[in-house]
Amino acid sequence: MNATTSLQFGVLAFSSLFAMINPVSAAPMFVTLTKARANHRKRTAFKASITALITLGLFATAGGAILSFFGITVPAFQIAGGILFLISSLRVLQGLPEHESPEGQVGHDPAVVPIGIPLIAGAGSISTVMVLEGQARSNLDQVALGGAILINGLLTLVILLAAPRLVSKLGESGQSVMSKIMGLLTAVIGVQFILNGAGAAVLNLMHRR
Repeated sequence: MNATTSLQFGVLAFSSLFAMINPVSAAPMFVTLTKARANHRKRTAFKASITALITLGLFATAGGAILSFFGITVPAFQIAGGILFLISSLRVLQGLPEHESPEGQVGHDPAVVPIGIPLIAGAGSISTVMVLEGQARSNLDQVALGGAILINGLLTLVILLAAPRLVSKLGESGQSVMSKIMGLLTAVIGVQFILNGAGAAVLNLMHRR
């Protein structure tokens, strides 16, 4: 039973992170930022993916300590993360760019900043791993979360490596359709996070009475 529950948690963690990172949406930005360093795109993709993995792994590991230090409850962070999901998804569904284009950074190596952070490991994905870390109830859940982060990092790497061909094949209309689908999924996950957080907060208030 615990293994099944952890597997379900792992699927939730993977889908939530994938929707928030949205590497398909980040692909055109990656191509733009590496235009001046086209011969080094593979190295940049590896470096950016490793940077994002380390960042998300650190927040997943220390998420509980950070919440405790600031006196933040898991339900509060769930609600905040859900709102962040909704804001991100509404930008996408309204046709606004999810990832803002950093200016004046095309000439230098953009692997760590801005591709690794915050294009891949941004505020949304960091908030997501902290919310999920707070929801992990067992060691198996922690392993499932770690696996979800690792798989997302590998998938992101694959998509970044294929980004030049992917962008040219999808075209603007294909990219728009993919962004809308991911935006809708992100909105649904955001609402679910808010409902989970609000439900837990109400239960906590009832127990205090």
